[in-house]
Amino acid sequence: MTRLTPTDAGRAARLDRLSTDGNVLMVPMDHGITMGAVQGLADIESTIDAVTRGGADAVLTQKGIAPRVHPNKNGAGYVVHLNASTTIGPDEDDKRVTGTVKEAVQAGADAVSLHLNVGSKYEPKQIEQLAAVTEQAREFGMPVLAMTYARGEGVDSTDPESLGHAVRLGEELGADLVKTGYSGDADSFERVVESTELPVLIAGGSKGTNRQTVEMVRGAMDAGASGVSMGRSIFQHERPEAIASAVSAVIHDDADVDAALDAGGFED
Repeated sequence: MTRLTPTDAGRAARLDRLSTDGNVLMVPMDHGITMGAVQGLADIESTIDAVTRGGADAVLTQKGIAPRVHPNKNGAGYVVHLNASTTIGPDEDDKRVTGTVKEAVQAGADAVSLHLNVGSKYEPKQIEQLAAVTEQAREFGMPVLAMTYARGEGVDSTDPESLGHAVRLGEELGADLVKTGYSGDADSFERVVESTELPVLIAGGSKGTNRQTVEMVRGAMDAGASGVSMGRSIFQHERPEAIASAVSAVIHDDADVDAALDAGGFED
C-alpha cells in the first residue's frame, strides 16, 4: 500500500474542505476586481455569511479580501484566485497574474484558482500561467482549480467539443478540478464531463430566474458534473442564502427542480 507523503496528505485534506461527499457548491466573489463593489460585494461579509449558511462548501476571492472572508465563512472552504482583469480595461480576456501560491497559503486558502480563455489570443500566456501555478502548488500541497472557458474569436462558448477541449487542457496541465461553461443541456454536457477524469464544475453564466438556475444545475449534475462554481446568480440574488439552499439541495441532496425550489422557499 502506497503511503501518502505529507504534501499529498495536505492536498487531500484541503480538497475535502472544498466539498461535501465529493460534490462542490462554490461561490466565487472575486468580481470586485473585475467589476468593482457591485451588489452583493460592497458588504461582502454579509454575503459570505449568507451563502455559507445556505450550503456553500467554499467561497473564492482575490487575496486581499481574505481578512473579510475568514470571520464570516462558517467553516466553509476558501479559494484564492490568482489572475484577473477589469471590465474597464483594454481587454477583459487578458487575465494577468495577481498572486502566488505562497501568498494564498499565507491568506489561509484551501485551494487556488486560475482563469484561462481557451481559444483566445491570450491562451498561450495563460497556459504558461497555469503550468507555473500547478508547479508551485505541488510544493505546498495546494489544490488547483482551473477555470477553463472556451472563449475567443470564432469560438462557440457552449460547444461541447470546445468545452471538452478546455477541461482536458486543465487536466493536462496538472489541475485538480476544472470549471467551464455549461453547454445548455445534460446530453451535450456529458461529452464535456467525459473529456477528463477530473471533477467538473459549471459556471453560473448569465443570471436567470430561480427555476432556470436550478434547472441548469440539475442538468449539469445529471450529466455527471461534480457541482458548480456559481457567482453572480448567487451573490447578487436578492436572497443569497435562499438560492444557495436551492442549489445545494440539487448538489448535495440530489433534489429535483421543484424540491430544490421548495428547499429555498421559492414558488417559481
